[in-house]
Amino acid sequence: MAAGESTRVVIAAFFANLGIAIAKFVGFAFTGSSAMLAEAIHSVADTGNQALLLLGGRLAKRRPDDEFQFGYARERYFWSFVVALVLFSLGSLFALYEGYEKLRHPEELENIGWAFAILGLGIVFEGYAFYTAVTTSIDVKGRRTWWQFIRTSRIPELTVVLLEDLGALIGLVLAMSAITLATVTGDPVWDAIGTITIGLLLGAIAILLAVEMKGLLIGEAARPRIYQEIRDAMLQSPHVQNVIHLRTQHFGPEQLLVGAKLAFDPGLSLGELADAIDDVEQRVREVAPIARPMYIEPDLMRTTATPDPSDDHHD
Repeated sequence: MAAGESTRVVIAAFFANLGIAIAKFVGFAFTGSSAMLAEAIHSVADTGNQALLLLGGRLAKRRPDDEFQFGYARERYFWSFVVALVLFSLGSLFALYEGYEKLRHPEELENIGWAFAILGLGIVFEGYAFYTAVTTSIDVKGRRTWWQFIRTSRIPELTVVLLEDLGALIGLVLAMSAITLATVTGDPVWDAIGTITIGLLLGAIAILLAVEMKGLLIGEAARPRIYQEIRDAMLQSPHVQNVIHLRTQHFGPEQLLVGAKLAFDPGLSLGELADAIDDVEQRVREVAPIARPMYIEPDLMRTTATPDPSDDHHD
């Protein structure tokens, strides 16, 4: 996926969340609903999330320098981790606190019509943002289930926006259900329960995103299919006898570090070996264009060899 496509998804979500955040604050002012206030803070957090994702995408484009010689691609993973750890968590804690306070001091809701109108508008805005994220992700997802895609995607913006928009839609339904129950029963405690539920929802999303972004920030390998395609491409080179070991690590969604130790034909001259290495790199980049940088270490197949301590998986 081109970086511009994920940016388009983030921008769509940014404007959707900004508009609905303003509407929800207006709704809270008219109704006094804590569930509405929790949803307003939820949308503010989501808007901040998108701003940070856009910032990370911009910073990641900086050219390598002497201090960061592999570039700044991991900025996208870092700011996605900040989104998960800070903003979602703060939104969750605020909603839980507000719900607890309303349980202790229930307040009657007013102007319920405003609440339903604004929540309905919110469903339309969030639905559009979620639809944009889903349609953009379908080609990248391939045959994976949506859960597998979220767990294995190397594109942080899509993972964040998908979960964020899904959580927003569920939160809107929870808020509408809470206000409906509070109105029908005449008991404002339902509004407080809805607020607490929204807080728990945000907390669950925060934990899931933090775990996923932590893995990307540490440095996850290429997906198994891409890993196997790279290995097969190396073995297709006529002078490669075997792949002794192969390691990959994502610096960013469009940058994959590839390091391999390959057994080459022992009869190659130095010039022929250099040409053979160039051939391997070309074949790998045909199946994985994001394989940059790439380091190939030539070696020979040995009947006895000192075990490589890093060769405890993959091969």
